[in-house]
Amino acid sequence: MLNHTVEFIKEHTKGKYNPKTALILGSGLGDLANEVSGVRIRYHEIPAFVQSSIEGHAGQLVIGKLEGKQVLVMQGRIHYYEGHEIQKIVYPVKVMKKLGVENLIITNAAGGVSEKVTIGDLMLINDHINFMGVNPLIGANANDLGERFPDMSEVYNPALREKTKKIAAKLGINLKEGIYAATSGPSYETPAEIKMFRTLGADAVGMSTVPEAIVANYCGMKILGISCITNMAAGVTGKRLNHSEVIEEGQKVKENFTKLIRQVIRHI
Repeated sequence: MLNHTVEFIKEHTKGKYNPKTALILGSGLGDLANEVSGVRIRYHEIPAFVQSSIEGHAGQLVIGKLEGKQVLVMQGRIHYYEGHEIQKIVYPVKVMKKLGVENLIITNAAGGVSEKVTIGDLMLINDHINFMGVNPLIGANANDLGERFPDMSEVYNPALREKTKKIAAKLGINLKEGIYAATSGPSYETPAEIKMFRTLGADAVGMSTVPEAIVANYCGMKILGISCITNMAAGVTGKRLNHSEVIEEGQKVKENFTKLIRQVIRHI
Protein backbone atom coordinates (compact mmCIF):
# COMPACT_ATOMS: atom_id res chain seq x y z
CA MET A 1 0.00 0.00 0.00
CA LEU A 2 2.88 2.37 0.77
CA ASN A 3 4.21 2.17 -2.78
CA HIS A 4 0.69 2.61 -4.15
CA THR A 5 0.30 5.85 -2.19
CA VAL A 6 3.68 7.11 -3.39
CA GLU A 7 2.81 6.39 -7.03
CA PHE A 8 -0.55 8.14 -6.64
CA ILE A 9 1.16 11.30 -5.37
CA LYS A 10 3.79 11.17 -8.11
CA GLU A 11 1.07 10.87 -10.75
CA HIS A 12 -0.74 13.93 -9.36
CA THR A 13 2.43 16.00 -9.31
CA LYS A 14 3.35 14.80 -12.83
CA GLY A 15 6.97 14.32 -11.77
CA LYS A 16 7.49 18.07 -11.39
CA TYR A 17 8.59 17.96 -7.76
CA ASN A 18 11.18 16.06 -5.75
CA PRO A 19 11.02 17.73 -2.31
CA LYS A 20 13.78 17.08 0.22
CA THR A 21 12.04 19.07 2.97
CA ALA A 22 8.58 18.46 4.45
CA LEU A 23 6.47 20.32 7.00
CA ILE A 24 3.66 19.22 9.29
CA LEU A 25 1.61 22.27 10.28
CA GLY A 26 -0.22 22.25 13.62
CA SER A 27 -3.39 23.89 14.94
CA GLY A 28 -3.85 27.44 13.67
CA LEU A 29 -0.56 27.33 11.74
CA GLY A 30 -1.78 25.99 8.41
CA ASP A 31 -1.91 29.33 6.56
CA LEU A 32 1.76 28.97 5.60
CA ALA A 33 0.73 26.24 3.16
CA ASN A 34 -1.32 28.82 1.24
CA GLU A 35 1.95 30.49 0.27
CA VAL A 36 3.21 27.35 -1.48
CA SER A 37 2.74 27.34 -5.24
CA GLY A 38 2.06 23.83 -6.44
CA VAL A 39 -0.32 20.88 -6.23
CA ARG A 40 -2.96 20.35 -3.53
CA ILE A 41 -4.51 16.97 -2.73
CA ARG A 42 -7.15 16.41 -0.05
CA TYR A 43 -6.21 13.64 2.39
CA HIS A 44 -9.38 11.67 1.68
CA GLU A 45 -8.35 11.42 -1.98
CA ILE A 46 -4.96 9.84 -1.17
CA PRO A 47 -4.85 6.04 -0.79
CA ALA A 48 -4.50 4.96 2.89
CA PHE A 49 -4.60 8.57 4.21
CA VAL A 50 -7.32 9.56 6.66
CA GLN A 51 -9.00 12.97 6.75
CA SER A 52 -8.39 15.32 9.68
CA SER A 53 -11.60 16.30 11.47
CA ILE A 54 -10.27 19.03 13.78
CA GLU A 55 -10.85 22.78 13.45
CA GLY A 56 -7.69 24.55 12.32
CA HIS A 57 -6.52 21.60 10.21
CA ALA A 58 -7.35 21.94 6.50
CA GLY A 59 -6.48 18.33 5.80
CA GLN A 60 -4.60 18.48 2.52
CA LEU A 61 -1.19 17.68 1.13
CA VAL A 62 0.54 20.56 -0.63
CA ILE A 63 3.56 19.89 -2.85
CA GLY A 64 5.33 22.75 -4.57
CA LYS A 65 7.76 25.61 -4.05
CA LEU A 66 8.38 27.96 -1.13
CA GLU A 67 11.37 30.29 -0.87
CA GLY A 68 12.72 28.76 -4.05
CA LYS A 69 12.83 25.29 -2.50
CA GLN A 70 10.68 22.29 -3.28
CA VAL A 71 8.60 21.32 -0.24
CA LEU A 72 5.93 18.88 0.82
CA VAL A 73 3.47 20.29 3.37
CA MET A 74 0.84 18.60 5.49
CA GLN A 75 -1.68 21.41 5.96
CA GLY A 76 -3.13 19.97 9.12
CA ARG A 77 -2.30 16.67 10.80
CA ILE A 78 -4.19 13.60 11.89
CA HIS A 79 -4.36 13.07 15.66
CA TYR A 80 -4.40 9.85 17.63
CA TYR A 81 -7.37 11.11 19.67
CA GLU A 82 -9.53 11.22 16.53
CA GLY A 83 -9.82 7.46 16.93
CA HIS A 84 -7.42 6.27 14.23
CA GLU A 85 -4.83 3.57 14.76
CA ILE A 86 -1.40 4.99 15.55
CA GLN A 87 -0.05 3.55 12.27
CA LYS A 88 -2.50 5.80 10.39
CA ILE A 89 -1.15 8.85 12.19
CA VAL A 90 2.42 8.21 11.08
CA TYR A 91 1.67 6.77 7.64
CA PRO A 92 2.26 10.14 5.90
CA VAL A 93 5.79 10.28 7.38
CA LYS A 94 6.59 6.89 5.84
CA VAL A 95 5.24 8.18 2.53
CA MET A 96 7.54 11.21 2.84
CA LYS A 97 10.51 8.91 3.29
CA LYS A 98 9.59 6.94 0.17
CA LEU A 99 9.24 10.21 -1.75
CA GLY A 100 12.82 11.14 -0.83
CA VAL A 101 12.23 13.63 1.98
CA GLU A 102 15.35 14.12 4.13
CA ASN A 103 14.33 16.99 6.45
CA LEU A 104 11.08 17.17 8.42
CA ILE A 105 9.87 20.30 10.20
CA ILE A 106 7.15 19.42 12.72
CA THR A 107 5.07 22.20 14.28
CA ASN A 108 2.33 22.21 16.88
CA ALA A 109 0.23 24.33 19.19
CA ALA A 110 1.14 23.55 22.80
CA GLY A 111 0.40 24.52 26.37
CA GLY A 112 3.12 26.15 28.43
CA VAL A 113 4.22 24.11 31.44
CA SER A 114 7.41 25.71 32.79
CA GLU A 115 8.30 29.29 33.64
CA LYS A 116 10.62 29.35 30.61
CA VAL A 117 7.71 29.90 28.21
CA THR A 118 4.65 32.09 27.98
CA ILE A 119 1.69 32.58 25.63
CA GLY A 120 2.82 33.69 22.18
CA ASP A 121 6.30 32.14 22.40
CA LEU A 122 7.81 29.93 19.74
CA MET A 123 9.70 27.06 21.37
CA LEU A 124 12.34 24.96 19.66
CA ILE A 125 11.94 21.32 20.75
CA ASN A 126 15.22 19.78 21.92
CA ASP A 127 13.73 16.57 23.34
CA HIS A 128 10.38 14.99 24.13
CA ILE A 129 8.54 12.83 26.65
CA ASN A 130 6.17 10.25 25.17
CA PHE A 131 3.20 10.01 27.54
CA MET A 132 0.72 8.89 24.87
CA GLY A 133 0.77 5.28 26.01
CA VAL A 134 1.64 3.99 22.54
CA ASN A 135 4.64 3.68 20.24
CA PRO A 136 4.09 3.85 16.46
CA LEU A 137 6.89 1.34 15.78
CA ILE A 138 5.07 -1.53 17.48
CA GLY A 139 4.45 -4.34 14.99
CA ALA A 140 6.44 -5.95 12.20
CA ASN A 141 9.53 -3.97 11.26
CA ALA A 142 9.86 -2.50 7.77
CA ASN A 143 13.54 -3.09 7.08
CA ASP A 144 13.48 -0.80 4.05
CA LEU A 145 12.50 2.13 6.28
CA GLY A 146 14.59 1.65 9.41
CA GLU A 147 16.11 -0.66 11.97
CA ARG A 148 14.14 -2.53 14.64
CA PHE A 149 15.57 -0.62 17.64
CA PRO A 150 16.32 2.99 16.58
CA ASP A 151 18.46 5.18 18.82
CA MET A 152 16.58 8.18 20.28
CA SER A 153 19.51 10.16 21.70
CA GLU A 154 19.17 13.09 19.28
CA VAL A 155 15.71 12.97 17.72
CA TYR A 156 15.70 16.73 17.04
CA ASN A 157 18.73 17.47 14.88
CA PRO A 158 21.31 19.64 16.72
CA ALA A 159 22.62 21.28 13.54
CA LEU A 160 19.12 22.28 12.41
CA ARG A 161 18.37 23.63 15.87
CA GLU A 162 21.51 25.79 15.90
CA LYS A 163 20.78 27.10 12.42
CA THR A 164 17.21 27.96 13.46
CA LYS A 165 18.42 29.81 16.56
CA LYS A 166 20.74 31.96 14.45
CA ILE A 167 17.96 32.70 11.96
CA ALA A 168 15.58 33.65 14.79
CA ALA A 169 18.18 35.98 16.30
CA LYS A 170 18.64 37.76 12.95
CA LEU A 171 14.88 38.16 12.66
CA GLY A 172 14.61 39.52 16.19
CA ILE A 173 12.46 36.59 17.32
CA ASN A 174 12.91 35.51 20.94
CA LEU A 175 12.96 31.77 20.24
CA LYS A 176 12.73 29.64 23.37
CA GLU A 177 13.97 26.05 23.63
CA GLY A 178 12.73 23.17 25.72
CA ILE A 179 11.22 19.73 26.18
CA TYR A 180 7.82 18.79 24.73
CA ALA A 181 5.57 16.25 26.46
CA ALA A 182 2.86 14.47 24.49
CA THR A 183 -0.39 13.01 25.80
CA SER A 184 -3.07 11.19 23.83
CA GLY A 185 -5.84 13.77 24.44
CA PRO A 186 -8.44 14.87 23.58
CA SER A 187 -9.09 16.07 27.13
CA TYR A 188 -6.67 18.69 28.39
CA GLU A 189 -4.36 17.67 31.21
CA THR A 190 -5.33 18.12 34.85
CA PRO A 191 -3.40 20.51 37.13
CA ALA A 192 -1.91 17.48 38.89
CA GLU A 193 -0.71 16.05 35.58
CA ILE A 194 0.85 19.38 34.63
CA LYS A 195 2.62 19.47 37.99
CA MET A 196 3.94 15.98 37.22
CA PHE A 197 5.18 17.06 33.77
CA ARG A 198 6.91 20.09 35.29
CA THR A 199 8.62 17.80 37.78
CA LEU A 200 9.73 15.55 34.91
CA GLY A 201 11.30 18.53 33.16
CA ALA A 202 8.73 19.31 30.44
CA ASP A 203 8.39 22.90 29.23
CA ALA A 204 5.36 22.42 26.98
CA VAL A 205 2.63 19.83 26.51
CA GLY A 206 0.48 18.83 23.56
CA MET A 207 -1.34 16.00 21.80
CA SER A 208 0.81 15.38 18.72
CA THR A 209 4.32 15.56 17.20
CA VAL A 210 5.93 12.69 19.13
CA PRO A 211 4.55 9.84 16.96
CA GLU A 212 5.67 11.62 13.78
CA ALA A 213 9.07 12.41 15.30
CA ILE A 214 9.62 8.81 16.38
CA VAL A 215 8.92 7.49 12.89
CA ALA A 216 10.88 10.24 11.11
CA ASN A 217 13.86 9.49 13.35
CA TYR A 218 13.41 5.77 12.61
CA CYS A 219 13.44 6.61 8.89
CA GLY A 220 16.71 8.53 9.24
CA MET A 221 15.28 12.01 8.63
CA LYS A 222 16.67 15.19 10.16
CA ILE A 223 13.94 16.64 12.39
CA LEU A 224 13.22 20.17 13.51
CA GLY A 225 10.39 20.64 16.02
CA ILE A 226 8.75 23.97 16.88
CA SER A 227 5.92 24.54 19.35
CA CYS A 228 3.71 27.60 19.35
CA ILE A 229 2.73 28.26 22.99
CA THR A 230 -0.95 29.13 22.59
CA ASN A 231 -2.03 28.80 26.23
CA MET A 232 -0.64 28.07 29.66
CA ALA A 233 -1.47 24.55 30.79
CA ALA A 234 -4.06 23.67 33.45
CA GLY A 235 -3.28 24.98 36.92
CA VAL A 236 -0.58 27.41 35.78
CA THR A 237 -2.85 30.47 35.67
CA GLY A 238 -6.15 29.04 36.95
CA LYS A 239 -7.82 29.85 33.62
CA ARG A 240 -10.06 27.29 31.91
CA LEU A 241 -8.88 25.99 28.52
CA ASN A 242 -10.66 25.78 25.18
CA HIS A 243 -9.63 24.97 21.60
CA SER A 244 -10.91 28.22 20.08
CA GLU A 245 -8.34 30.16 22.10
CA VAL A 246 -5.62 27.82 20.82
CA ILE A 247 -6.59 28.71 17.23
CA GLU A 248 -6.80 32.41 18.09
CA GLU A 249 -3.34 32.53 19.66
CA GLY A 250 -1.94 30.58 16.73
CA GLN A 251 -3.16 33.35 14.45
CA LYS A 252 -1.54 36.02 16.64
CA VAL A 253 1.95 34.55 16.32
CA LYS A 254 1.47 33.66 12.66
CA GLU A 255 3.70 36.48 11.42
CA ASN A 256 6.75 35.45 13.44
CA PHE A 257 6.09 31.77 12.80
CA THR A 258 5.83 32.32 9.03
CA LYS A 259 8.95 34.49 8.87
CA LEU A 260 10.97 31.95 10.82
CA ILE A 261 9.84 28.88 8.86
CA ARG A 262 10.34 30.59 5.49
CA GLN A 263 13.92 31.49 6.36
CA VAL A 264 14.63 28.03 7.73
CA ILE A 265 13.42 26.49 4.47
CA ARG A 266 15.55 28.91 2.47
CA HIS A 267 18.72 27.99 4.41
CA ILE A 268 18.11 24.33 5.21
